[in-house]
Amino acid sequence: MADLSTEAGRSRPDFPEAYGIASAPEGMLSWADASDRLTTARNYWVSTTRPDGRPHAAPVWGLWLGDTFYFSTDPSSRKGRNIAANPNAVVHLESGDDVVILEGILQHVADPELLTRFVDAYDVKYGFRVDTDNPSSAVFMLRPLVAHAWMEHNFPQSATRWILKPPGS
Repeated sequence: MADLSTEAGRSRPDFPEAYGIASAPEGMLSWADASDRLTTARNYWVSTTRPDGRPHAAPVWGLWLGDTFYFSTDPSSRKGRNIAANPNAVVHLESGDDVVILEGILQHVADPELLTRFVDAYDVKYGFRVDTDNPSSAVFMLRPLVAHAWMEHNFPQSATRWILKPPGS
């Protein structure tokens, strides 16, 4: 496993042989490339699981800050209720051609310094200040445990997976 700032955890995804993904490292993407795409994206898809096991996906505005994904949602929304029941989630960029997928565990953000950083960066990116004093504007973060990325124009050569260290390990 690797820190997010290194490439030690980089490998090929575990796809069926028919996908043609070689084991050689040539063509794999760098973490910097995936991080840049996460930073500049406007829309993200957050996938959670309902208590009865059915999936739920919703587009959100969000931020990639310090190798962590942040977004805000009302705790009483479908996403919010799903997170309360099961915090495991997947975050995906909008594009199905230039892919970055993050898997991890969502955590509620309560730290005032992190909330201020989120609100300020969100305002710069979207021209909107999230009111974190409003109970309907909870902020969540996801530090990825696994990430996948590839580019359609050179798939399968660019198909890359990162196995990342959980926080505090």
